[in-house]
Amino acid sequence: MSSLKVEMVAADRKVWEGEAKFVRARSIAGDLGILPGHAPLLGVLVEGDVSIEAMDGARSTVTVDGGFLSVDSDIVTIVAEHVDASSMQSTTN
Repeated sequence: MSSLKVEMVAADRKVWEGEAKFVRARSIAGDLGILPGHAPLLGVLVEGDVSIEAMDGARSTVTVDGGFLSVDSDIVTIVAEHVDASSMQSTTN
């Protein structure tokens, strides 16, 4: 199964980096669901949750204050000024 390489960064640190099978985020145009093979995309994120489903099925959720999401060749980069990972949840299905 192919995967996404995901990097989530805040202004002051790298929050998460790894392989995932699914990323969900909310943009100014609505909810985005990113799977491997997704077309190139540059989106403006609004305040809300970003969820990442890792290859092992664990899901992590963080809250961003807005930012940008870029998808290109199965590489997803999420950049936000502030990422609240204090309530980061990790659950396995």
